[in-house]
Amino acid sequence: MVLDPAGRVQVVNDEARRLLPPGPEGDGDGVPGVELPPAVRRLVDAGEDVVDDVQVTDDRVLVVSRLDARWEGRRVGTVVTLRDHTELQALTRDLDAVRGLAEALRSQAHEAANRLHVVVTLVEQGRTAQAVEFATAELAAAQELTDLVVADVADPAVAALLVGKSAQAAERGVELEVEPDTALPAGLLPARDLVTVVGNLVDNAVEAAMAGAEPRWVRVRTGCEQRDGVTVVEVRVTDSGEGLPADGLERAVQRGWSRKEQRLSPHGAHGLGLALVGQVVRRHGGSISVEEPVTLDDGGGTLVVHLPVGAARGRA
Repeated sequence: MVLDPAGRVQVVNDEARRLLPPGPEGDGDGVPGVELPPAVRRLVDAGEDVVDDVQVTDDRVLVVSRLDARWEGRRVGTVVTLRDHTELQALTRDLDAVRGLAEALRSQAHEAANRLHVVVTLVEQGRTAQAVEFATAELAAAQELTDLVVADVADPAVAALLVGKSAQAAERGVELEVEPDTALPAGLLPARDLVTVVGNLVDNAVEAAMAGAEPRWVRVRTGCEQRDGVTVVEVRVTDSGEGLPADGLERAVQRGWSRKEQRLSPHGAHGLGLALVGQVVRRHGGSISVEEPVTLDDGGGTLVVHLPVGAARGRA
């Protein structure tokens, strides 16, 4: 794709047309029917050469390169190349989810072996009462979260995700609590979209909690309510970390960014978690917001996502 010095598209091939959203038929300025999404437009207008920068649009994940076109030292336009990374990104997320569940199972198997060793040792020492008490307490603690999630979260993908994320968070020293009033009927929204939203919000919250002081915790609540006759799914995630900066949410959902990378580098832009959440929110015509903490017990802030049921548009 080639743009003139004013930023108007002059040359575009069929693949770029496929990847770009349809635009107005035009009035003679630029190629009709082609429009640059805001994420790509910001990159083009920045005026700096960029190679393989990941940008999230409303329905795709694109790898974008931008280079100035020059003739005799004078800038005559801009060359932009686009590569579709959407399906690969979706497969990567699915693989990460499977890997996360496998890690959670491995962690739980390791803990179960440790607990079994304690029980066997107590029995060998003739302390059967203590062995039964220890085994019963551990079983009750391990089953409590599973019972809560399975009973109230009817969507099997989200239920499995929360159980797996709890084990992962515990291994990293963060307590993940699913709030008692959590409820989510099955079939309201596509499972992949729900997993993208819940999984990325929880991952971001765990990273934030790990960077904060003890006790480190994350609280998750899902539910649904009626608004003007429309069912709206709500996902709320709170953590004990420092919270998002004032302008962080807008930047985070526009392109790859994470609080972890913000601490490592002021130019960190490779985290796609919240940008992918923003993509799902835009596709469903929903909203994402930050609720500031009221008391110290409320953590560093709460990310709240609302997704109307039946309002999805564009690619899934």
